Amino acid sequence: MTGIKDVAREVEMSTATVSRALRGLPGVSEETRTRVMETARRLGYVPSPSAAGLASGQTRTVAVIVPWVTRWFFAAVVQGAEEVLREHGYDLLLYNLAGDESARHRVFETSLLTKRVDAVLVLSLKPSLDELGRLDKLGRPVTIVGADVPGWATVRIDDEQAARTATQHLLGLGHSRIAYVGGALEGVLDFTAPAARLSGYRSALAEAGLRHDPALEADGEFSVAGGSRAAHDLLERADRPTAIFAASDEMAFGVLRTAREVGLRVPEDLSVIGIDDHEMAEIFDLTTVAQPVHEQGRVAAQQVLTALEGAHWLPEQVLLPTRLVVRRTTRAPGSSAGR
Repeated sequence: MTGIKDVAREVEMSTATVSRALRGLPGVSEETRTRVMETARRLGYVPSPSAAGLASGQTRTVAVIVPWVTRWFFAAVVQGAEEVLREHGYDLLLYNLAGDESARHRVFETSLLTKRVDAVLVLSLKPSLDELGRLDKLGRPVTIVGADVPGWATVRIDDEQAARTATQHLLGLGHSRIAYVGGALEGVLDFTAPAARLSGYRSALAEAGLRHDPALEADGEFSVAGGSRAAHDLLERADRPTAIFAASDEMAFGVLRTAREVGLRVPEDLSVIGIDDHEMAEIFDLTTVAQPVHEQGRVAAQQVLTALEGAHWLPEQVLLPTRLVVRRTTRAPGSSAGR
């Protein structure tokens, strides 16, 4: 069986040069690449991915650490990243934590990633100092999606500003009793978005001269079911809110379901706004603050590819824009609201 050494011997080059030429990597002239490819075809050489990895020190694989792969946001980011990686001949190795702290420990604090991947994408988690130290020791490019980590490559939106935009939209319509459905501020996975979005909601109220009411702040668990349960608690109050800002569209969908169940009309009796612009948001006619979810995955993947294929790479902090999308779930409070 013809091996890479046979090709290298035939063209009188090193196996490393032949490997780079066959895999389309930089540092090889077009003339050399053409010569190596033609020789490989003539000799009937079929590249082995594992052998290529040994020769070059690369696995052509990028790890993606995901809190919950079944949730829409994370799945959309992964899809965006996978598209870019596939275009450049890289595979994606998925680590789904499924909300489990022990799984996080296994991935970050053991040798699970060592020699298995060329780069790492971390989704919506802010690694601890110890975890950052372990990632640094890998000697691999790392990009963090959805968290602000100074000195590291990141891709994110301004979560606080997105929440301010949503709350200001409701305030501008004339609402003053605005409830918030978000996520727990403490948990094993240490997300940054829940705290930032709650802060944006509270600061927007303060700027309007309103004090936030802790009784109007509920944990919706960033899920449809959680949003529905939170809305039940809020809408059963005698002094119920005239509007609800849900910190994700999925929670907003749950709010809409509960509003229908308790006999409230949206937006006549209750205004609802979310964040994301989920693929179902238009179907629900949901007013939302859109974020480029798919693009976050693409940009993050391109960052690590640039690091892998370029000689001089500096970690970049990318902040992507959001925008208000007004649909039919928000309006000025009507005469029936608050009764």
